[in-house]
Amino acid sequence: MPSPSPLNILLVDDEVVRAAMVEEALMAEGHRVICRLTSPASLNEMVERHQPDVVIIDMESPDRDTLESMALLNRENPRPVVFFADQHDSDTLQAALKAGVSAYVVDGLVPERVEAIVEVAIARFDAFHSMRQELDKARNQLAERKRIERAKGLLMKHQSCDEEQAYRMLRKLAMDRGQRIAEVADSVIDILDRLNPTLASPQGRPDQRGSRS
Repeated sequence: MPSPSPLNILLVDDEVVRAAMVEEALMAEGHRVICRLTSPASLNEMVERHQPDVVIIDMESPDRDTLESMALLNRENPRPVVFFADQHDSDTLQAALKAGVSAYVVDGLVPERVEAIVEVAIARFDAFHSMRQELDKARNQLAERKRIERAKGLLMKHQSCDEEQAYRMLRKLAMDRGQRIAEVADSVIDILDRLNPTLASPQGRPDQRGSRS
């Protein structure tokens, strides 16, 4: 029975006959192999060009070049990646997972198992991607809070105001400009950092009275 959500798949397999069998099995489930490669050397480039939903790689074992190709893909064009390997060792498995593989299957590719394994890989990828997005969001929010606090500190120093007044200044600027407070904070930091040498405290300025004639 065809899958309710047809997928566009990029297939990497150096055995033509086996690749044809896999493609036939995928087509039977309603999917489409939009690109077939015999080597992962141009993997990232081909994913960028064809925009597949899933990448399936079938090799004896991922070598260093393959791991580097998958890591590059994971950085620049992350996709669910299913790797079917004929050989297994723990170090290779860990390296493949670190490179971004969503499902690593030992004992080679069996066409009848592809559909279920792809579904698991997509679910794992989505869960990991969601978790990474949440982590990135939390990091960005923390970085923004730090910039806002710094901007408030600079305003308090250079405008001789308290923290609440400094925050109100930032908020008003944000409303007037139609920007987020964090964006305004960046502008304030940039401007006041540039002005800082000329706005040093009187105690920090050299006494120039003796230089007058």
